Amino acid sequence: MSNVLDVLDQRAFDLGRAIGITSLAQCVWVYDRPVDLDGLRRFHEHLQRGQLSRLIEQSPLPFGRHRWVAAHNSSDLEIVEAARPREEFDAWLAEQVDIPLDGEHGPGWHLAVLPFTDGGTGVSLVVLHCLTDGVGLCEALTEAALGRDNPISWPSPGSRGRWQALREDAGQTLRDIPAAGRAVVAAIRLARRSRADAGPTETTTTPTVLSGADEPVAVPTATVLVDAEEWDARAHALGGTSNSLLVGFVARLAQRVGRVASDGSVVVGMPVNERADGDTRANAIGRTTVRVDPELATTDLREIRAAVKQALMRHGEVPDEEQAVNAIIPLLPKRFLGATSRVGATDQVGSSNLGAVDPAASRVDGTESDHLVIRGFPHRGLTEAMLNRFGGTHSLASGRANGRVFICAHSYLPGRVNTNDLLQQDLSSTLKDFSLTGTQLGALRLA
Repeated sequence: MSNVLDVLDQRAFDLGRAIGITSLAQCVWVYDRPVDLDGLRRFHEHLQRGQLSRLIEQSPLPFGRHRWVAAHNSSDLEIVEAARPREEFDAWLAEQVDIPLDGEHGPGWHLAVLPFTDGGTGVSLVVLHCLTDGVGLCEALTEAALGRDNPISWPSPGSRGRWQALREDAGQTLRDIPAAGRAVVAAIRLARRSRADAGPTETTTTPTVLSGADEPVAVPTATVLVDAEEWDARAHALGGTSNSLLVGFVARLAQRVGRVASDGSVVVGMPVNERADGDTRANAIGRTTVRVDPELATTDLREIRAAVKQALMRHGEVPDEEQAVNAIIPLLPKRFLGATSRVGATDQVGSSNLGAVDPAASRVDGTESDHLVIRGFPHRGLTEAMLNRFGGTHSLASGRANGRVFICAHSYLPGRVNTNDLLQQDLSSTLKDFSLTGTQLGALRLA
């Protein structure tokens, strides 16, 4: 099996290196009792031998494709000895996000467990986005919880001699030339279409400020959990589905924080799962968009439901030119890639729906946890200046586990006050707009 990175995976890795940011996922488990540490150690050992047991080895050619290699230096399981109150759980999770990870040299993920003073336990797993997407992560969690190891044996780092690596990577580049040619044509078409559509999609948000501090800032994060039956009942009452309710929710939240187009609409970008059996890609996803009227979302989801269905059908029928452009990424100078990059589009918000998570993924110590949340892919290393240049960022990740729908938002808008507390208030207010009730992650208590 080839260990050459897919062009989208290479783009994710090279873009992060070019602009100095790291995209992460954080899985959070909450137990209302002490965890079985032996069971958690077994889970950790299977993660070390599972789908996350690989790293990226860069090509010796500046324009060469990188390759997957085996990871031999995963981090140890972190067991915090001193218990902390549940009120400090969010702060501890933020500390976990700040632990250094490296997709090339390792470690690529980190597992830790924190006892609560009330007898409960919190568990955190932070994973690099360049190693997996959301669906791949859920698969990795399930396999590790079930005690299954990855059947693929990746080559050891540095196992190719320099001349062998140069020869093989040069040959790969020659084979990639037709795809690169198609990427250039697709890029030209996209540029023309972008110029034609520039007027109507301008946002009414505060104009981007091209200055700001170069010190890293944390993008505000907020999480709520909603009873799954209540969520589904509300979706049905509004004439929609769980997914269309999420899209409507995302649009309404974007309206609340001021991220709307000049006509009051919101463009929602949705990742589309393209993972197949035996897929070794880290990011096996496509992307489609849908324009939503947030004013309709809280009263009638039928129009949004139809628009989402049409967008997904269009994605399956029409070639994705943005994906095609990725074939040229390895040929671009990294300095150029960094100078032209953007974390998010000012006229779009992100909506990632993981759907129902396999129940096995909730059993990290061999027993059922009380709550499981996957906290999206926040960017670490972003500075105020970068966020202003990018036009900020706004995305939401959701899924369902343990009888609840979890919703995790990340949002930063230039010219606006950006804090966790304000985002949490906006998230709670948006729930009220839909007549839904939610619980904050840090407010979960023993029954």
